[in-house]
Amino acid sequence: MPCVHMRGVTWVRMMSKSRSYSELNKLLFFEERFEYLRLEGAVGRSTFGYDRYINQAFYTSMEWRRARRDVILRDNGCDLGVVGYEIFGELVIHHVNPMVVEDIIHGEEWIIDPEFLITTTPKTHNAIHFGVNSLVPQVVTTRTPKDTKLW
Repeated sequence: MPCVHMRGVTWVRMMSKSRSYSELNKLLFFEERFEYLRLEGAVGRSTFGYDRYINQAFYTSMEWRRARRDVILRDNGCDLGVVGYEIFGELVIHHVNPMVVEDIIHGEEWIIDPEFLITTTPKTHNAIHFGVNSLVPQVVTTRTPKDTKLW
């Protein structure tokens, strides 16, 4: 199993417990996918802190740009890859397993593997990280003539 070294402590990364696109893709509905990915993080908690320059260099690399393009194409530009949730504005490619500085430094291959990435909107991405359901897009009900239901 791959190891991650942080502040003098070695953590064994349990890949069997990691989330994946293959598992996510078995879930048909947006809400199910959101629950699968939700992290329950803390608002305002820094992910990279003073090491932010490392992830910024990563996100401008050619390898990342290729992976990003491939994921957008695979997901048809839809939020969490769900048809009907097309993204017409800004989008974010989310790592389904949180990435840390050491993953970039050690060149972990999974950080550019589409199996561990998904297309999201910025709002959905924030909702995943901070567990805020109110940020999740709501399904718009199409009304029809003679529709008697108010909602």
